[in-house]
Amino acid sequence: MPDYIVPAGFGQAEYVDKKSRFIGRVQRAGSVSEAMAFIEEVRRQNADATHNVWAYVLAGGQMRWSDDGEPGGTSGQPTLNVFRSAGVTDAVCVVTRYFGGVLLGSGGLVRAYSRAASMALEAAGRARMAEWTEAECLCTYAQYERIRRLFEAAGAERLESGFGEHVAISALLPEGMPEEVGRRITDMTAGSARFRTGGSVFRPQRIDGA
Repeated sequence: MPDYIVPAGFGQAEYVDKKSRFIGRVQRAGSVSEAMAFIEEVRRQNADATHNVWAYVLAGGQMRWSDDGEPGGTSGQPTLNVFRSAGVTDAVCVVTRYFGGVLLGSGGLVRAYSRAASMALEAAGRARMAEWTEAECLCTYAQYERIRRLFEAAGAERLESGFGEHVAISALLPEGMPEEVGRRITDMTAGSARFRTGGSVFRPQRIDGA
């Protein structure tokens, strides 16, 4: 499965234009049901709002949006386009509007909803969904610190250690690293430490600066 970009977590931001408040909320969603559950929860929490505009796009290609009473094409689709322009998928956004008494016009609405959604996505950050490999190393206590640092330098996540007669180190390694880590462990221990890989998982890795 090819890599793709998703929101790293929940993000919220507020944008004010001519006294109207636009509150954007972004969350990662892996299915239609997850996306709709998030939408319904935000709508429930903001039942007094003038509009709760929403949009979602999934890695499988499903996408949907709602203007929630705003003029057609001024809110839901611009919200969706924020994700599409950023290359982000498995994402859902609700932009809640509290009307401030001044009409913004079609162009103003497009800008306001796009801005609130973009700010919320920025607050959420972005992560790359990629394949990670389960890896384990059985080593001596004398070898442990060097091997643990090697795993850390390789970008390992879920790094855990078990201490018994020997030390068992387990972790997830990003794509392209298991072979390198295995080779370096063999070299530094003259083959006495036992390194092996297992299955793989598809999970997010936060993008630096996102």
